[in-house]
Amino acid sequence: MVRLDLGDVVLRRMQDKDIDAVKALIKEGCEGTENRLILYLLTRSFALLMLAILSSILRCVLNSFIMALVTPVFIFIIYLKLTIPRSVGILGSSRPYWDYMGSCYHADTKPDLPNPHTGRAKLEKTRQRKKPKEKEKDKTNEREQVDEDELKERAKVAGEVWVADSDGDIMGCVARDGWSRDGVCRICRLVVQSWYRREGLGRLLVQGLESRTKQSGIRRVYAHVPFPSKVGEAFFRRLGYRLQGETAGTEGEDDDYEEPEKGCLGFPLTKVFVKDL
Repeated sequence: MVRLDLGDVVLRRMQDKDIDAVKALIKEGCEGTENRLILYLLTRSFALLMLAILSSILRCVLNSFIMALVTPVFIFIIYLKLTIPRSVGILGSSRPYWDYMGSCYHADTKPDLPNPHTGRAKLEKTRQRKKPKEKEKDKTNEREQVDEDELKERAKVAGEVWVADSDGDIMGCVARDGWSRDGVCRICRLVVQSWYRREGLGRLLVQGLESRTKQSGIRRVYAHVPFPSKVGEAFFRRLGYRLQGETAGTEGEDDDYEEPEKGCLGFPLTKVFVKDL
């Protein structure tokens, strides 16, 4: 683990040159999530009942008891492997995929998120963004080529991805879904590079996004936490979030009920936490 000075961190919008780094970061954060979800789904009572029924049917056809027992489980795991990856990248999104190019539209013109750890001297200075090198320009030109008007339309529904940048190193990111409802926003994914965990970077990303959304009139934030994830649940509770439905009768909660991400057979893949700003 590397000692991190949060005052040197810039919280800015993801740009097209950051897409590969952000995808790699999210992939790293998803390691083990898929297997935990599969184990969780396999141990649900309804799934166990269905597997038992299929095993009993196959026992009448197959001579091997072990084959009759293992075959339904194997098929179910393969099915989950084919259907889950669509969701484990950025859970809770209202779209089946994340539009990274749409999220980057004019990102370099957006103001950074506030960082309370930045010293006064640094706050007074205007941060000059680095001009891309020729190689970076060439790489950008090789990316997805889309019409400007089309990209502008995609940006209206695409979500926002904010990255924690220190001297060009992407150390973490938080994703806000493009879906919107009056006074409500949704956090879909929070990932911090393994070297910089437990340094307050995740808290900084979430609180910076909360501050920005509050300025735009948002008064309630939903966070989708992969299920099961004890670490993620504890993290959001420390930031003042509560599990949806935990406090029955909370003003406005019934009207703004947030559906958790669901997988096959309707099993939830996320737990929804809520915070009023």
